[in-house]
Amino acid sequence: MPTGDADFIRAYLTESVEALTAFQSEPAYRQTMTAMADSIVTALRAGRKLLIAGNGGSAGDSQHIAGEFISRLMYDRAPLAAIALTVDTSVITATGNDYGYEHIFERQILGLGQTGDVFLGISTSGKSPNIIRAFDASRDRGLISIGFCGAVGGPMRDRCRHLLEAPSGKTAIIQQIHIVAAHIVCALVERAMFPRDAA
Repeated sequence: MPTGDADFIRAYLTESVEALTAFQSEPAYRQTMTAMADSIVTALRAGRKLLIAGNGGSAGDSQHIAGEFISRLMYDRAPLAAIALTVDTSVITATGNDYGYEHIFERQILGLGQTGDVFLGISTSGKSPNIIRAFDASRDRGLISIGFCGAVGGPMRDRCRHLLEAPSGKTAIIQQIHIVAAHIVCALVERAMFPRDAA
């Protein structure tokens, strides 16, 4: 192992634990996750769906989250309507080529979104242009906007009904908090939608 690697690992794990501890200890995060879950439950009970988008690692998180809703998280139950807007390469490349990369999620929201749907936009920086445009399209189409970002919410703050700002400025740590939050939100939705199974 190269000199300094052990120190790097120790420092990284310490920073990760500190961020998770801050996330665990702040009541506002619990309130935000509960509010996000409530919004999703309301939409699903009305026959609507959850749409999710992000870039890079957040694109992977979008697919991960959709998988938890469609398949299962904590226990067996019926599938819940969720779509990751990061998976259709033909739509993404056509839109990127014809209109520009900043439109790849906006066009899908305008084409697939319905009033009462929920859009979860994920951006560690809080300012990804294609996520911001998707939030604006969601507003125009009557979707409920919720978001995950880092410690500096940026323009997402004015566009989300509920925004979870992970207590870190480092992308990798932010993403760790995001997937923990996503699992909690999904679990809360499961418990509300299928309370008998939750017991």
